[in-house]
Amino acid sequence: MHRELRMSTLCVVSALAMGVATGAQAGGDKLKIGFSQGTMESSWRVNMVEGNRKYAEANLPDVELVITNGENNASKQVADVESLLAQGIKTLIISPVTADALTPVVKQAMDAGIPVVTLDRKVNTDVTLHIGADNKLIGKSAGSYVCKALGGKGNVVEIQGTAGASATVDRHDLFVETLGKECPDVKIVASQVANYVREPAIKFMEDTLQRFKDGEIQLVYAHNDDMALGAVTALEAANRQKGVMVVGIDGENAAYDAIKAGKMVATFTYHFVAPEGVQYGYKIAKGEKLDKEIVLPTHQVDSSNVDQFLGKGF
Repeated sequence: MHRELRMSTLCVVSALAMGVATGAQAGGDKLKIGFSQGTMESSWRVNMVEGNRKYAEANLPDVELVITNGENNASKQVADVESLLAQGIKTLIISPVTADALTPVVKQAMDAGIPVVTLDRKVNTDVTLHIGADNKLIGKSAGSYVCKALGGKGNVVEIQGTAGASATVDRHDLFVETLGKECPDVKIVASQVANYVREPAIKFMEDTLQRFKDGEIQLVYAHNDDMALGAVTALEAANRQKGVMVVGIDGENAAYDAIKAGKMVATFTYHFVAPEGVQYGYKIAKGEKLDKEIVLPTHQVDSSNVDQFLGKGF
């Protein structure tokens, strides 16, 4: 499945590159908006790009949306943003690989008078607008859920996202803080970064199952559904799924199906910020004044309400 996603991603990136080239030739007096995506390694981020691109094509005929892919490499994304700024964009939309690495170039844009809209992940400098769900709330909610699911005692494996990304920091820090306050006898016995990608999550989970005997792990908390589903794959392959609960974040259709089938116990929805990114980026480019932050809603999905969400993810 992941190979199919990778092929789909490559096709999307190729199509975007062709679209950008065509727009540059035919753009004329079009309003140019730059969209710097940090990575296209997950279906969530592919949906973020495609949702914004399709909305712009269908609804904003006066916009040339120039899209770049940082390939999960902060240095490349910095270069991408510098290129977008050199092209005379009116608004920069960015979902940064990491906060620290992208902060200087975002500050450069703001200092030059170019409005910046951050999607999902934040940077460590002032921007015009941030759009995303509340990752701190999600981390806290996941911690509270795990405390209750384990009855206040048990061992947890945590599969983290990209090191240094604001979403990863919030989903980890608030989860750990909540466990400490609400159920100190719940312990994280193994934790590793897997960059929000399924294959590294599978490998980490396979290694972890070698370290811990049957019955020594009660729950897996993954920072997105793709990695949670990777954990499910490893548990099934080792015939260890019985007695191990799996919790994810995002709201993939495959995660909803897994909850319905009893392979996962919960996920927390995190909208992929499309078409909101280009919608609000356009408003800002046209001079409209907006609040500094737009918080998108999140929902806990478990066996009690999963039927309401089946088929409504991505």
